[in-house]
Parts: sequence; C-alpha cells; structure tokens
Amino acid sequence: MSQVVVSHGSNPKNSSHAELDRLAGLAEDVIRRARAAGASQAEVAASIDTGLSVNVRLGEVETVEHTRDRGFGLTVYFGQRKGSASTADLHPDSIQATLDQACAIARFTEEDPAAGLADASRMATSFPDLDLWHPWDIDTAQAIELGIAIEDAGRAHHGISNSDGASVQAGQGLSVYANSHGFVGRERGTRHSLSLALIAGDEDGMQRDYWYDSVRAAGDFMSAKALGDKAAERTLARMGARSLSTRQCPVLFSPEIARGLIGHLLGAVSGGSLYRQASFLLDHVGKQVMPAWLNIVEQPRIPRGQGSGNFDAEGVTTSDRALVENGVLARYVLGSYSARKLGLQSTGNAGGIHNLIVEAGSAEHAREDFAGMLRRLGTGLLVTEVMGQGVSTVTGDYSRGAAGFWVENGQIAYPVEEITIAANLRDMFNGIAAVGADVDRRSHLLTGSILLERMTVAGE
Repeated sequence: MSQVVVSHGSNPKNSSHAELDRLAGLAEDVIRRARAAGASQAEVAASIDTGLSVNVRLGEVETVEHTRDRGFGLTVYFGQRKGSASTADLHPDSIQATLDQACAIARFTEEDPAAGLADASRMATSFPDLDLWHPWDIDTAQAIELGIAIEDAGRAHHGISNSDGASVQAGQGLSVYANSHGFVGRERGTRHSLSLALIAGDEDGMQRDYWYDSVRAAGDFMSAKALGDKAAERTLARMGARSLSTRQCPVLFSPEIARGLIGHLLGAVSGGSLYRQASFLLDHVGKQVMPAWLNIVEQPRIPRGQGSGNFDAEGVTTSDRALVENGVLARYVLGSYSARKLGLQSTGNAGGIHNLIVEAGSAEHAREDFAGMLRRLGTGLLVTEVMGQGVSTVTGDYSRGAAGFWVENGQIAYPVEEITIAANLRDMFNGIAAVGADVDRRSHLLTGSILLERMTVAGE
C-alpha cells in the first residue's frame, strides 16, 4: 500500500453544525447568567476535539488512541476585575460551578485598567468558508495499515538499520467563542498528520532523522512511499557526520528551520514581550529591521491554511496586514490586553499570529528553489537541525546547537554535527541575503530557506 486512504462514510457535516449550535447556545446562556450575577462583561470559549492516533514500530502496533476532549472556559469582568474558570465537563452542574467560581475570583482580584473584552466595534461580521473542514473517515485497521506502509517504505532503503516508528493521526475540532457584545463565532477545522523516524548505523556510529506531513485534508498528503523515502534519505544523508573548526561563514537555514527564525521575530514583536519591556525590538515600529527587499505579510483567510481564521481569540476580525514592509517593521502583534498596556489598538492577534508569508519584494532578489539557494550559499553551512534554548528575546543573542551539511561551491560536501551557531538576531535579520521559493507549507509560518550573510560556527 503506497497511497493515503481517503474513505467516505457518513457525512459529519450536519452533526458538526448541530454540535456547534449546541455549544453556541450553551455559551450564550452562560453569558446571560453571568450578567445576571452582576458581571459587566463575560466571554466563553467552548470546544470539542476528537481524533484517532496510531503508532506502529517494526511492523507491529505500539499504541492506538481514540480521543474526545471537551473544554469550556469562562471569563467574567466586574468592572475591571477579572475572574476565569474552566471545566472539561459540559454537565449543567459543572457549568454552574464554573460560573460561580469565575465570579468569586473576579470579586476578589485587583482592578486592572487593561482588563476587559476587545472593543465591540472590532468584532468580526464576515465569516466566509475557509475550507478547513475535511474529516478523515479512516478506521483503526486502515490507520495501522497506512502506518506499516510508511514504515516499510523507509525500512526498504539499504543502510536503514532500525525504526523509531511511524504515526498516523486524524483530528477534528469544533469551537465557539462568544461574548457579551453579542458576538458568537463558530469555527470547525481538521488537522491530520503522518510521520516516520528512522535509524541508520554502521561501524562508525548511528544517525537518526525523520519526516512528517501535516494537512487539513487527507487527500493532500504525500504518498506513504514518498514519506518513507524522504525519511530514509534524510537519515542516510547524515551518515559520516563530522564537526567543523570554529569559523565565520554564510549560513543557509532549511525551510523547516527558517520558520523558527521568523518565530523569534514574532516573539520579539508580540505584546507580552513589549509591555514587559523584554524585547530587543522595543520601540522599533517604523524602523528598518530587515533588508529593504523583504516583506512579511499576514494573510489570515487562505483556504485550507494551517493558521486560517475569520476572527481571533477575542472575536476581533482578521484581515491581510503587513508585519514587515520593505524591511521596515510595520506593526506589533497584539491582542486587546497587550494593546491597552501599550496605548495601542489590537491587531487581531489574540491567541497568536495567522498565516504569515515571507516574500522577496524585488526582481534582484527573486526567490530560487533549494538548489538555487545552495548555489547562492556557495561555500558555507546548511543547517537542518537546531537544538537547545539559547535564544534571548531580551537581548537578541542567539546561540544554539546545530547539525546539517557543509556546502562547497554550491554542492553538499558532507554532513556535520556537534557544532554551535551564534550571532545576534538583530544582525541575523538585517543580514538576510535571500529567501528561497522552497516554502514549507506544513505550518502557518510560510517561508522558504533563509540565507544569512554570516554567523559564527563553533566546533572542535
């Protein structure tokens, strides 16, 4: 078996709408009761998540897990005093106890001038279908068969000596956010994933690597054979890895590692870091933080996008907005609380960023495929793995363990490991030389490989 199973049983569309209606009715009722109990404002987030997860190893089933998780969170405001409580039980008695607890907490907390719902005028009013709902009607036996097929494809490669196992996961979630502005937002989405980790070994040592795929609709998966082949190729490519002498050189981050760099940017421009004055990009809106040819744009309503949504965690409408424009930081990433702390307006990012796209904005820096990015690197380091937590949002200092490949004249020469790469994020962002067209679409952070002009590489 080499293809992903996409079977079609009963259509869950009607049942999902009925569940959303039930959650919405429950949320509205609790908000009414909170107001009756004296709350000036209230908000509810309710969810139901279901899924199947299967893990196989060496052709045998290791685990099978069926999940059905429910959550109900309530926040009430008595003026600017806030109380929150939650439960995983949707029984009326549990809901009432949650309401009572939230109200009791609010009555005894200190006032916070920034507390309260997002502004009523910012609530979403348009809810286009973003094509996020694709339940995968796969049963346990089919999931086991698919996992074994993925693992068999990887283990068939000469040099693969062992397996850490393959996993098949199917998941779907329903959620409702409602507040006392009268806003009721319904969302439903699916997320499915396949993965495989393999081990290769000889007299010189062992190496481990993996690959995975993550999609909204199972029909979008790469084939089982392609995933197994990819995991095996990555594992075998690491054989014979060596260290490097300490040097400074250009560094190319592979797409899945490059999105981590963008994640560090987000951490530095997010509200919590800013109002705590714990960011090296404090007071940098309107300032150059990246090369002038580079743009980063948030596009929250991409069909089937990993981070798509019509509203944020506070009901604020989402819209396309630049984060970095011509290398200049255009805005911060704020929910209403952090915005008030900073004297600003919410950017519709309560709960996090939505689809973020890194773009090269000039013909001179037209994006190239991965082979083209290796040619641009010339001689330097390709990073395919980073380890450790040596990144400071406060100072921008960056120092992490790494592994990857040494590249000479645009061609991979040999694998490397047991090295450290170091620089300051401020210099790294300004020193971006190119962004590849090899975009990794398994995340809401959409970037190709990123080439940096120079970093310090420390090895033996």
